[in-house]
Amino acid sequence: MTHHNHPSDHREIESILSFDEKLSKLLKHWLKHNESHARTYRDWSIKAKENEMPEAGALIEAAADMARLINAKFEKAIHFIKHQQKRAVKRNSDA
Repeated sequence: MTHHNHPSDHREIESILSFDEKLSKLLKHWLKHNESHARTYRDWSIKAKENEMPEAGALIEAAADMARLINAKFEKAIHFIKHQQKRAVKRNSDA
């Protein structure tokens, strides 16, 4: 199974998760997916530079940096969701 394939029961699993759980799961998937692409970009950036294509290598390296910046946003979103869930649990236990 490649990172672009999904389990056949994906929709069934989604239907039993809360929105927060779905979003968190999706963000974690995107993090892993983007990190895989960022590594590939870095590898090809190096190869381009080694093959006398420094400009292309620099642009590909910049794309890898962008993928990592996107992941930082996803990590912040996951952090926010976790704290949002904790506040909701606390409100429910105080009620």
